[in-house]
Amino acid sequence: MVAASQVRNGMAIRFENQIYKVLSAEYQPGQGKMGGVMHARLKNLVTGTTWEHGFRAEQKLEEVGVEKRLVEYLYQDSDDCILMDPETYEQIAVAAAIVGPQLRLLAPQMRVSVEIVDGQPVAVTLPDVLEVKVADTTPPVHGTQDSTWKAAKLEIGVQVMVPQFVKTGDVIRLSTADLKYMDRAKTQTR
Repeated sequence: MVAASQVRNGMAIRFENQIYKVLSAEYQPGQGKMGGVMHARLKNLVTGTTWEHGFRAEQKLEEVGVEKRLVEYLYQDSDDCILMDPETYEQIAVAAAIVGPQLRLLAPQMRVSVEIVDGQPVAVTLPDVLEVKVADTTPPVHGTQDSTWKAAKLEIGVQVMVPQFVKTGDVIRLSTADLKYMDRAKTQTR
């Protein structure tokens, strides 16, 4: 059991017989005889719905352990993504709905982190930066301003905007949060 005032981002808690992941938590101390309040944004790990709730600072909540494992993406099978633990070779099926819109960024043999609560996978986290090969783009234009961009299709099937000097075959680095070009990869390993 943990006091509500000690709840932090990323924790999993059991509240009213449901398991929630804490997306954000902000403690506001009380004044005088009034106790503090913990405002938390919670995601139900069964239904996927989010809601905000205020807890009294002294309210006791059951903390649920979150196991994080580094796994390798293998393939997508109908509604599931098949992941494998590289140490034990155990395969884990994760619903594509849990992966969400980042599913289109997954490539075979990519290492991702999976969060497991009560033996069930509840979240898949991709690396913050992806190195991806440019499959097709217009020829590079040199001598133009650096502020001009062009469309490029990546080998994972996603289209992004890149600077004019990027050419087909280059390996670029993308931010997974917003799919923005960061720079060209230092080593051409692909």
